[in-house]
Parts: sequence; structure tokens; C-alpha cells
Amino acid sequence: MGSTPAASSSLQAALSYCVRQVRSYDYHHYLCLLHLPPAMRKAAFTFRAFNVETAKAMDVVSDPKTGLMRLLWWKDVIDKIFANKLVEHPVAQALSSVVSEQKISKHWLKRSVDARINDANRDEGSIPETTAELERYAEDTQSTILYTTLQAGGIQSTIADHAASHIGKASGLLLLLKSLPHHVNKQGTVPYIPASVAEECGLLTREAGQSEVRMDERLPDAVFKVASVAEAHLQKARELASSVPREAVPVLLPALPAQVLLDSLRRCEFNVFDSRVSRGVHGISPLWYQLKLNWYAWQNKY
Repeated sequence: MGSTPAASSSLQAALSYCVRQVRSYDYHHYLCLLHLPPAMRKAAFTFRAFNVETAKAMDVVSDPKTGLMRLLWWKDVIDKIFANKLVEHPVAQALSSVVSEQKISKHWLKRSVDARINDANRDEGSIPETTAELERYAEDTQSTILYTTLQAGGIQSTIADHAASHIGKASGLLLLLKSLPHHVNKQGTVPYIPASVAEECGLLTREAGQSEVRMDERLPDAVFKVASVAEAHLQKARELASSVPREAVPVLLPALPAQVLLDSLRRCEFNVFDSRVSRGVHGISPLWYQLKLNWYAWQNKY
């Protein structure tokens, strides 16, 4: 039996909501998704909108407990979707439709929410001990979006998955660096700089068993070290390019916004508080960003 006109209209509204959310909150990736084959866009916009919802959960509330409750609700939503239960939320509706049509791994969706829940559960002001911890978080929140998009496109390639892993890690690390001013203004401490890196740069203070990153002129050195790890991931992803199936390349276009952000940080000498980093799209004009994106897409590169 086909869907009723009302159900079809409701799903269309849900998908439009997903597109609007991605355009509003994740514009650099919104432009990437426009280069996907039309058949893949529904799933891709849905996964990105799901990421927007979980990424925003802690930022749109004044009480962290409310944000955590929202994340736990989304974790429950995934279980309901895979149990074929209706959830009244446009992103959940879109996700339910994608899951019913495509073979999508519940594991990747759960892993992305679990990572954000674990991050929300950290003691206020606490920081990761190592860069590897930060890379895991980046993979869990960013690479998983690429994994599910590849799955939705029916693209089964270990090489493409490896490239997606590296691109997601690079993107996640760089976005965390870009978000530092926001978090410093909100909580007064520097998160997402690993203790091991802060110690190398002479920025680490330990009091009553709590590690903290000092705010001084050496912070760009620490940002540079984390950004260098991201750059190495981009390099590894591009080394795999010749073996990546052609149909997977558009899914991996998010390597470009990661590179643009890295270049902007470099121009600002890794000072994340330089206002130029947040101008336009990752520090460059929207027109120039779109031209670069169009060139890469036309060349079938990432």
C-alpha cells in the first residue's frame, strides 16, 4: 500500500525542516550536500540535521541537565525508530523514513549520541587527557555521518570508509578548535585542548586533581599542535583518493571545508580568537568557498 497524501505531506515537511536546519546551522556542509546525487540527498540532509539537533542540545539551554536530558531523549528516539515506532519530531520522522528505505547501521547513530552524552557528562572544566581521546570524539561525532551517508548510497568500500574516518576526524578536530572562543565565553575555561598538548606548551595547571588550560600567548601553539593532527588526517584521506570508488567522492567533499578552516587558522597564526576565522564560511567569502567547492566537485576530488 502507498502512503496517504497526509503522510506524504508530513514527510515532505519533515525533510524541508532538515534542509533548513542544515542550511542555518551547518552551512559549509549544506553546500557540500548539494553536490550529492539527488537520490542520496534525502538521507544525507537527514543525518546532518540529526547531528545539528544533538550538537545544539547543550548550547540552547542554560541548565546543562536539560541539555543532557535532550541527548538522552535522542538516544531513546533511535531505539524507537529501529523498533518502527512513531516519534513526533521532524528529524525523527525523516530518519524513520530513511531507515525504512535503506540499510543503515543503528550502531553509528547510537555512537554519535553516546559521544555527546559522554562529553556532556564530563565534569565542568575538565579536559581530555590525550589527542587520541579528542580524535575518538571527532570520529564518533563527524566520521559517523559520512559512514551512514555511504551506507545510504549503497557504497560498500573499505577504502572509502577509511577516507571517511580520516576526514571526519580532521573536520571534528578543527571544528572543536573553532568553537573554543564560544566555550571560553560560556564557561570561562578552555576545553578540547588535551592535557598532554597543554603540558608540552607550558599551559597546563593542576589543582586538586583537576587539569586546566591557561589562557595566555602560548595558546596558539597548542591550537597549532591539534590542527597539525587534523592536517595529517586530511593528508591520509587524500593519499587514498586514487583507490576510492568514484561514486563515494561526493560524500567525502567535507574534506574541503576542513581544509578551508585549517588554512584560515594558519593565516591567523592559529589564534582562534582572531575574528577573521569566523567571517564568511570558515574565514573566506561564501562566493569564494562555493567556487572552490564547485571546482573540487567538477574535478571529482575531495
